[in-house]
Amino acid sequence: MSEEQYHSASHCKYLTQYHIIWCSKFRFSILQSGAYDALKNILADICKHYGYEIKALEVMPDHIHIFVDCPQTVAPCDIGKSKNNPSCIIARRGCFIFKFLY
Repeated sequence: MSEEQYHSASHCKYLTQYHIIWCSKFRFSILQSGAYDALKNILADICKHYGYEIKALEVMPDHIHIFVDCPQTVAPCDIGKSKNNPSCIIARRGCFIFKFLY
């Protein structure tokens, strides 16, 4: 890896990147084709707010892959369980992204 990819703190150099997968309940294929742009904007807003950098993002019909670069003080569970996670934001903005299977 090149040296410019690493981040520096007062006494260390680090590179902390996580591959996170969000799945729909029971892995139903509920993400519509227009969900990519909406989810990309939602995740970009969250990452900007917390100081993370999205390295890769892939939206599948039943799950989302995100590869994120974050500070060394952030645990993977802290990224997913904040009140600003994608599930909460989607629920607050309405279910226009999802089609219901009932």
